[in-house]
Amino acid sequence: MRLATWNINGLRARLELLLLWLRDRKPDVVGLQELKLQDDQFPRAEIEAAGYHALVHGQKSWNGVAILSREPAVATQVGLPGQEHAGARLLGAQVGGLEFTTVYCPNGKHTGHDDFPAKLRWFESLAAHLEATAKPDRAAVLCGDFNVVPAAIDSYDEESLHGSIFHTDAERAHLQRLLAAGYVDAFRALHPETQAFSWWDYRGGAFHRKHGLRIDLLLATPPVVARLRSTEIDREFRKKQNDLTPSDHAPVLADLA
Repeated sequence: MRLATWNINGLRARLELLLLWLRDRKPDVVGLQELKLQDDQFPRAEIEAAGYHALVHGQKSWNGVAILSREPAVATQVGLPGQEHAGARLLGAQVGGLEFTTVYCPNGKHTGHDDFPAKLRWFESLAAHLEATAKPDRAAVLCGDFNVVPAAIDSYDEESLHGSIFHTDAERAHLQRLLAAGYVDAFRALHPETQAFSWWDYRGGAFHRKHGLRIDLLLATPPVVARLRSTEIDREFRKKQNDLTPSDHAPVLADLA
């Protein structure tokens, strides 16, 4: 079983790239973020023709999340309770024997912006939601763009950037609270000392200069981690494919037994 998460950075602009990736990588369940379209604008016909069902929680011009799956999924949570004003940022479903949730966490802009404390409140709500709905021995996956660099190894320049957005102790504490709710970072579980990134700024040749951050995560509960066979950041699809412009994020993949 292959799971994936991908901040697509505008589905209308990236549809052909997504379809190419689905044909090539053949995931079974995918969490998408930053759709930037409403539910009725979602390209269902094209996604279904590619062999996938879709659950969508969209929003005009901003945010938006979706779950694509080879077998039908049943929605269990649309939106983060208490954070509806923050936009379409969470979608949960039962699919393939998993509780599968995709999230697009707020960016926060910078630590002096009003969006930064709002970001921390959103994380508080997410942790409270996960803690309130947790079940013993559940097989669950929480994936998405967390807009937090988990640790120094996950930044190309922790020394200079520590304390700035994505690198603050407060953001990292909130991420640790999610892990304490019963989740494990799937990439780190298999690659404890590997420096790898999932996001690179479009500007300044950041991708080619290896100036990236690892902010896209697949978190899983122990029953899922026990089935992990491989995890990888799909850097090839951060590159231009057949003249198709990539997202600034790479997909993250995990294969389960």
